[in-house]
Amino acid sequence: MRDTAPSPSFVRVGVSRSGDATTAVREAMADLTLTETRFLLAFVPQGHDLDALAQALDAHTGGVPVFGCTSAGQITERGYETEALLLLAFPKAHFRCSSILFEPLNPLPITEIATRTKRRADNFVHTAGWNRLGLVFADGLSKQEDLLISALSNVLDDMPVFGGSAGDGLRFEETFVLHNNRFYRDAALLLLLETNLGFQGLGFDHFLPTSRQVVITEANPRERLVYEINGAPAAQEYARLVGCAVEDLSPHIFAENPMLVEHNQNHYVRAISDATDSHALSFLAAIDDGLIMSLGKGREIMATLKDGLSVADSAGRTPDFILGFDCVLRKLEIEHKQLSGEVSSVFRDRRVFGFNTFGEQHRGLHMNQTFVGVAFFGADGRVLP
Repeated sequence: MRDTAPSPSFVRVGVSRSGDATTAVREAMADLTLTETRFLLAFVPQGHDLDALAQALDAHTGGVPVFGCTSAGQITERGYETEALLLLAFPKAHFRCSSILFEPLNPLPITEIATRTKRRADNFVHTAGWNRLGLVFADGLSKQEDLLISALSNVLDDMPVFGGSAGDGLRFEETFVLHNNRFYRDAALLLLLETNLGFQGLGFDHFLPTSRQVVITEANPRERLVYEINGAPAAQEYARLVGCAVEDLSPHIFAENPMLVEHNQNHYVRAISDATDSHALSFLAAIDDGLIMSLGKGREIMATLKDGLSVADSAGRTPDFILGFDCVLRKLEIEHKQLSGEVSSVFRDRRVFGFNTFGEQHRGLHMNQTFVGVAFFGADGRVLP
């Protein structure tokens, strides 16, 4: 079985599996041409010394801006990986960018975020015939992504925004965003991009709602904690619904039995990260008292993946590459079902590059257990809905 597909034409890819930060940056930069690069995206595996990595990036990137985040896994030219430093070099010939760092996120300064975003968007000179999109990377433990993406989408109402929340494997301890060779906690990064490439946004999961509906009867929305479901201790009621004992609840159970909410006649996953000792459930997206949710039932994950990535432009061309934000809980389910090799093969064939997230942003919403991405096509400037 081949390990890689033909390289894309409109992005350059650098990868290192070294655990030493300086060596990793040097190896990942080896195949990149800085004089042709507008900016770099970096997706960082768990375990790197971030101070050393930041210094190495500063020393080796020659002033080219570097953005990105820590990740819960990477999607490289081999498919799924967990210990690879991934650098994506976006060429000057096809991309322009402007960035904003929002720090701190707690408490979230909505008015300031809206004002700064509008000012930056207005001052980002529009190149004739080029199209715009936004990329957002947020601290995956900030618990502010729901409000953040809503605020950004309201301000950038004529610009699609896609993104992912930084991860740290499945530790749920510390996540960071990277802005100009510095790592930040409790922060988010917005990139405004212009490109002469055609592009299309992607967003799909593999869950359908069942008839088993519940009501959140006690919650702490700020901390995304649910204490009671249907008037019973949350973990106990959830375990009853999925048919297991409370002590058997695990990341695998949560990944395969998510809770869904309905928004504009579509259902979106509100993933559970863990159960506390007091039988509360910790969620990875917004919850509130009185929220009605449905237990989700999974469809065949390989079929939905292939369908979701099978996109083409108006001329029938497949993407040159896809920038992907793939929830770590999807990866966890895929690994549990021993499908990692098959999924990696699909990613290779479709030239998907990106990272595993603690949450995804698309269409003004923060969601979980979803693949969100941007498929880039040829340099003809056409944008598909």
